Amino acid sequence: MDFVTAAQAAHWFHREQARREFVRILKPGGWLVLLWNERLTDSTKFLRDYEQLLLTYGTDYEEVRHERTTDAVNEFFDPAPFQKCVFEMRQEFDYAGVEGRLLSSSYAPGPEHPQHAPMLRELRRVFDANVVEGRTAFEYKTRMYFGRLGHE
Repeated sequence: MDFVTAAQAAHWFHREQARREFVRILKPGGWLVLLWNERLTDSTKFLRDYEQLLLTYGTDYEEVRHERTTDAVNEFFDPAPFQKCVFEMRQEFDYAGVEGRLLSSSYAPGPEHPQHAPMLRELRRVFDANVVEGRTAFEYKTRMYFGRLGHE
């Protein structure tokens, strides 16, 4: 392979095992490219309130946050050098979009969970308190890490 890429999924990987597999399947000098969106948590009142909602109701939210992968990204590349780029990104949603975004997250309690209904009530309250013209926004830093891996 010339390239191995992973987007929004690297936080699930066992870094040491993933790196070994990347090196195994890449041609010498092949590229590894990792990227994900890191949601800002306190740049707006809505994002602060949403973060508190996740901390209160999320089943394993703190364990799977992308920041944990960002802090250890060098483990995917080491000892090879890598570069990074950071881009700003924004998504705007109506309530249905915000609810769908939350419910698609692995850490959101499912419909059978006792915290599901209270979480959705709180989401509605947070949305209504921060809505402008029927919409609210999520802001992100899109992080991209890339480098060539050799065969060790």
